[in-house]
Amino acid sequence: MTDTPRPAGVTPPVAVVFATVTFLALAIGGLGVASLALDADVIPVRGLGPLPGVAGMVLALAVFAGVLLWGLRADPPGYLTAVPCAIGAYVGETLGIAVGAALTGGDAAGGLAAAGAVALGWPGAVIAAAALLAGLFGVLLVRSRRERPQWGWERDDEDDR
Repeated sequence: MTDTPRPAGVTPPVAVVFATVTFLALAIGGLGVASLALDADVIPVRGLGPLPGVAGMVLALAVFAGVLLWGLRADPPGYLTAVPCAIGAYVGETLGIAVGAALTGGDAAGGLAAAGAVALGWPGAVIAAAALLAGLFGVLLVRSRRERPQWGWERDDEDDR
């Protein structure tokens, strides 16, 4: 084990991974809870299958991660980076549903109706809110310039033990 000091804080790629996983968890949990509370389907159009929802979430994740990685290039990154992350995830979800519906071979009207229902209804708001919170979390990880946690015996000062 070397004694070279590690840079303080979390590197942007690691923060993007943690924030993307957080976004996925918040989005799936939020959509599930809201669906139960409202007694409504996330995608209210019947006959499309599961592919549009999966494609929407995959594209939302990709856009979220890309926008966040781009936003974390600044030194230090601003918390307003979370706003384009939320917009990108919202647009990615909507476009992904439309593309996923087109790939299922269903009618174009059903796919556009599903994308429109998600974009204009409560699922779009849940996706945007989850992306906003996860984007703030990613920025917070990079901005925190803390050292890693240490056990008592790892500290150099006797007073810290």
